[in-house]
Amino acid sequence: MERVDLPHDLACLQAAWYRTYDALAAPRPAYTTALRRRLHVLSVRLRWHPYWSRTAVAVPAARAELRRQGRQLRALEGVR
Repeated sequence: MERVDLPHDLACLQAAWYRTYDALAAPRPAYTTALRRRLHVLSVRLRWHPYWSRTAVAVPAARAELRRQGRQLRALEGVR
């Protein structure tokens, strides 16, 4: 399996996506419209990040690694 080096800003975007999704999934969230809009903006930024156009690695493997790193960053932010 090929090693996947992801840019830090991409992993941070994924962590922000997870935080926003978690906030939206909470029971009776406040500001649902704003959260949905933010989730949409983050999804677009993740999908069209320049990394995906210039990478030579297998995209499914890179996306899986991105999700793993995003979850890891989100967990680390929760510890602070």
